[in-house]
Amino acid sequence: MEATLKGPKYECLLFDLDDTLYPFSVGINLSCRKNIQDYMRHHLQIEENQIAEMCVGLYKEYGTTMAGLKALGYEFDNDEFHANVHGTLPYHNLRPDPLLRSLLLSIQQRKIVFTNSDKAHAEEALHRLGLQGCFDGVICFETLNPCNGLSESQICTLYKDETSANLIDLNEPVRLGSKSPILCKPSIEAMEAAIRIANIDPKKTIFFDDSTRNIASAKAAGFHTVIVGRSSLVPGADHALESIHNIKQALPEIWDGQDRSESDVVLASSAVGTAVVA
Repeated sequence: MEATLKGPKYECLLFDLDDTLYPFSVGINLSCRKNIQDYMRHHLQIEENQIAEMCVGLYKEYGTTMAGLKALGYEFDNDEFHANVHGTLPYHNLRPDPLLRSLLLSIQQRKIVFTNSDKAHAEEALHRLGLQGCFDGVICFETLNPCNGLSESQICTLYKDETSANLIDLNEPVRLGSKSPILCKPSIEAMEAAIRIANIDPKKTIFFDDSTRNIASAKAAGFHTVIVGRSSLVPGADHALESIHNIKQALPEIWDGQDRSESDVVLASSAVGTAVVA
């Protein structure tokens, strides 16, 4: 009887960055929210008593407050916005995570970060976490929203750090969403753009994110989905992890076909006392 040769179940892992590769408790999220509100007050001259409610509404409707502000017609420079919002974040709270680094390096499939944040923030956060060289590329704000008439490859927005190999080519134009001139998660257009840019098969890709909206959208786009930072499943999620360190416990099939000696040390050391729901 002939054996049937099968390829790996998964070919790529797509990771959100903020509150996924590190916990919400670090405080980056809350500080970022405050900086956005300060920008709206001081640079866009929005009345203070309107800002908090406005942020919630824009986030719900457009995916990010920035996308919502653009959709409403506010004019501001994208780089200036990001510099103000991310420039004073408490990056010192992000510490090197050797456990996560070892875990990621033990995964032989392609690994890509997919974040709504800008390139500078993604680089700083990954550097602080000690995760340089762990990913094959980063899809960020500039990747989805190329500017100044330059092509994606010219501005190198799906970037690699110097210790990675096999640069991913960018040759597909990004299609903007219908609600805002800014393309971002959780829009299905952003999911489709990530698929094209990274040249991945969503049916063979696992999507990790802390946002329930992003998980639902990713599932609609055909990804296998993992909600991070929760002990129970949410609509659209195939798995739930309280900690990103629990990947191997919930999804051991990622390592199928690997020499066990390469990753057993990681498995032994990654036994974090948190719930894993698969």
